[in-house]
Order: sequence, then C-alpha cells, then structure tokens
Amino acid sequence: MSELLAVRDLAVSYRKVPAVRGVDLTVESGRTLAVVGESGSGKSTTAHAVIGLLPRGGRIDRGSITFAGQELTALSARGWRAVRGREIALIPQDPAVSLDPVKRVGEQVAETLLIHGLESRRSAPAAAADLLRRAGIDDPARRARAYPHELSGGLRQRVLIAAALAGRPKLIIADEPTSALDVTVQRRILDHLGALAAEENLALLLITHDLGVAADRADEIAVMSDGKVVERGPSAGLLAAPGHAYTRQLLSAAPSLSAEPLRPRRETGEPLVSVSGLRKDFGPVRAVNDVSFELAKGQTLALVGESGSGKTTTARMVLRLETPTAGRVRFDGEDITNLRGERLRLLRRRMQLIYQNPYASLNPKLGIADIVTEPLRAFKAGSRKDAAALLDQVALPASMLKRKPAELSGGQRQRVAIARALALRPDLVVCDEPVSALDVSVQAQILELLVRLQEELGLAYLFISHDLAVVRQVADHVGVLRAGDLVEYGRADDVLHRPAHEYTKELLAAIPGHLENAA
Repeated sequence: MSELLAVRDLAVSYRKVPAVRGVDLTVESGRTLAVVGESGSGKSTTAHAVIGLLPRGGRIDRGSITFAGQELTALSARGWRAVRGREIALIPQDPAVSLDPVKRVGEQVAETLLIHGLESRRSAPAAAADLLRRAGIDDPARRARAYPHELSGGLRQRVLIAAALAGRPKLIIADEPTSALDVTVQRRILDHLGALAAEENLALLLITHDLGVAADRADEIAVMSDGKVVERGPSAGLLAAPGHAYTRQLLSAAPSLSAEPLRPRRETGEPLVSVSGLRKDFGPVRAVNDVSFELAKGQTLALVGESGSGKTTTARMVLRLETPTAGRVRFDGEDITNLRGERLRLLRRRMQLIYQNPYASLNPKLGIADIVTEPLRAFKAGSRKDAAALLDQVALPASMLKRKPAELSGGQRQRVAIARALALRPDLVVCDEPVSALDVSVQAQILELLVRLQEELGLAYLFISHDLAVVRQVADHVGVLRAGDLVEYGRADDVLHRPAHEYTKELLAAIPGHLENAA
C-alpha cells in the first residue's frame, strides 16, 4: 500500500483565531482513516483544507498537504478544479443543505461528469443513473428524475455518494456522512460505502464524532482535540488501550461503547399514562395502528423505531397535540382522549415536551430569561425572577440569562430547553430524540442530567429515539415501533438482551462499535 495523502504540520486559522494547530495525518490507498473529535476540535477544518474548501475567513498559516506526490497548498483555483471531484471527492454531512432543491438529482450527479469531461451531454443521464445504482439506489432511472425533497434522508445521502463517485476519485472525504440518519440506515450507508471503497481501492478519510462508528469502519483512528491530534493508532489497539485522557473521555461518553444503564432499572409502579388501541390515520395513510402500553410514575418508557415508524405521532397523541382516530389515552386515571378547552389547557401544565433540535426549538429573538420563564408567565405561575433558579436546576450559571440562543453551544441550548420544560413542575416529560443532534460527549452530559432530574423530581419520561444504544442507558421499559405497529414491548432488559422480533434484532445489530448484544 502506498501513501496517498500526507498532511504535515498543518495550521489553519479563521480571522487569526487558530482552529488547527500542527496536524500530521497520512492516508494510504485502500485504507480508511477516521478522524474523531467533538465539534470545534478541528476535524472538519482539516478535511476542508485537504480538499481546498475552507469557508470564508479561513486560511492555511503553515504546513504541507501532498496528494499522490503533488503539493496542494499552492494550487490556484484552476489547479483545484482539476483535483476536486476528480482526484479527491467530498461527501458532506447534510444532504438537505448540499443538494440543490430545484434540480433533479440525476442532473446534480451528472454535473461532475460534465465538468470533468467524462461524459457528453447525451451520455451523462445514463451514466448518472448508473452511478445512482452503484450507490445502492433501486430503480435509478426513475429516482434520477426526482427532486431532493421527494427522497428520504438515506436516499439523499446515497445521491451524495453517487456524486462523489462520479469523478472516479482516489480519495473520498466523508464528513459526518450519516450523523443525521437512523442507525439502521447509517449501517447500510456505511456498509455500502465500505464495499465501494474496497472494490475501487479507494482511500477514505472519515470524519466523525462517534468512536463507535470509527471502531467499526476505520483501519486507523486519529483523535483530535483543540485543533491537535492527541492520539493516533490502529483502531483495535487505540480502543483497547487509549493513551490520552481525552480519548478515554470520548470512549466513556459514546453510548454505543457503554453497556451500563445510568441508574438501576425500575420494574413496577403506579401507571401515570395508559394507552390502549391507539390508532392515527392521515387520510389513507395509517401512521399508528392499535398501539397499547403503560408508563409508570417516575419511570422511563422508550419508544424506538426508524423515521416513519409512528413513534413521534404516538407521543403527540399522548400529549393531546394530535387527536387519535381510535383508541384511548388515560392520564393519572382520567380519560383525556376527548378533553377540550380549559380542562385540556390545565392538563398541559402536567405534560411537557423536549424537542430534538435545540437550534430550532428556541426562539432566536428572545433572551434566555424570557425563554425559560415563558411557561410560568403563560399560566401565571411565576415570573422572570424565577429564571436563575431554573437554570441552576440544569447546571447553567445565571450569567447565561442575558444571552440569546445563538450565543450558546448545542449542549447549553438543550439544557435551556430542559429548564423550560421543567418550569411548571410537570409529571410527564416527552423527550423527542433529545440528544440525536449533539456530539456524543454532550449527549452523555444531557442523559446524565435527565436521569438526575428524574431522580430528584419523580418525573416520568416518554423517551423517543431511533438509537437503542442511547435507550439502553435510560429506559425501564421499551416499545419497538415499525410502520405504525408495536412489534415488541416489555422490560428493557428483556427487549435489549432477549429480543423476540427480527426488527428489534436488526436495530440492535445496527449499534456501532462491535458491541456484544442479543442480535
């Protein structure tokens, strides 16, 4: 194997603020190097420097980047056009942002072929459809005529893979290529990408925050923190005996590499929520079909499944944000299925919701003090004077009160969202994918916070997730949803260690990190 990419003493800054500080990396043909670290560690900046796509304000201060013996740091714009896409290709993180919403996906894949003169305008559509097929998309000729919004997240990501393959590159940089996807879709995408790399003898530079993904997919791992590579080595050896404290911190934080629950599981208790025969139809589409379960006070029930499984719709019916087509919802012994008006409004004091994305769920125009006390003012149960105590409950300093959401990190924003949800002292909190948008170390902090608050306040959690690795840490009981059907339901230890349904086994097998599990 030959050294294809060599990065030596690379330093990058944004408007004189250092982002990468003397990084050394090498990638060989036919091998995969995973660069792992939290947001802000410099891993994506390093990758973007390699392909000449630093954002505005970014500059290489020193160092060398050589690819197949060619120095890249001195390339002109014209020189980069010959390398980018043709020799080195990028699979970006978010297909919703990376694909042009007004162009058919086949046209977007064909662009690389046309730019590099690999196909004519007449032959490019058929070649693009073939690339979609190679990227694992069925019926590629039909899919090529679709617009991005007509495809699922997994299919959109495969379109980006097809576009990356179009120039027949020697190196593919995959920048968090599956972080926004369900774990089963993530597994299929990474399996397919790995198979293509082996078939073409491609080198892969995989950027990820998840050491579990890196453990599964990479020959070598480089761990970055504060712009530096703090540890590097073969995957198996580095994970078995990490030498740096930061690597050990990432290992302990990764849910896929931690098998222990964060607190002892609880098996019985007085029911707070009872759902029976719940069904929801949206026109001819049945989103939820005959779902029944119970959630006890002070316990956590996790509803697990892929996107479209019906888990969020079920939770919204429990909260009475959706009205069931059929079935009953009981809360603390009262049938609330058809509750209306002031009685329903008063019930909402006892039920609160933590959304998936802390970047989208907080009003960007309001200060943190107004955000966390908004529920108190709505119910005349308190005022802005209570804001500091609410932040203290989620381990945030009072100095945050004058800030706006844009001035906080993702983890800090999610703590603010939790503080707002707890302002009215609810009995039930629905956590809808509350950590899926966060780095694994921040995930660990938020999960530990949720468990601590549950212990202190006696909260019941209805925890929505696609990730059984996360669920294993917090749940007392687990319900597995697939296409609206509750295919498995029971004690967490039974479902997670002795699954009865094939779909549950598939979800368990998709957990990254070579975990031993029942699948």
